[in-house]
Amino acid sequence: MSKTIDKTTVKHVAHLSRLELNDKELETYSGQLAAILSYIDKLNEIDTKDVAPTSHAIASLKNVFRKDVLKPSIGAKESLKNAPATEGDFFKVPQIIEGK
Repeated sequence: MSKTIDKTTVKHVAHLSRLELNDKELETYSGQLAAILSYIDKLNEIDTKDVAPTSHAIASLKNVFRKDVLKPSIGAKESLKNAPATEGDFFKVPQIIEGK
């Protein structure tokens, strides 16, 4: 089943998406979308009835969890060394939410 896409279709979709496209963009996108649909048509020709569905391209992929290892970290003093403003052991930032 071959699908065609032309500048009129791209213009309509752009309008629905609230996008303004000039003539050059309409030409470019209609060509690109036509190529994509052509490729999808080729993929649809492949017989996949004996292929089991997968959730990932690499079916043998498993979640590999590592043990959390506690490692030394830099202290508060070192963390705050380059901060423009601090208050105690904390970064001080401008207030962005108005108080009551």
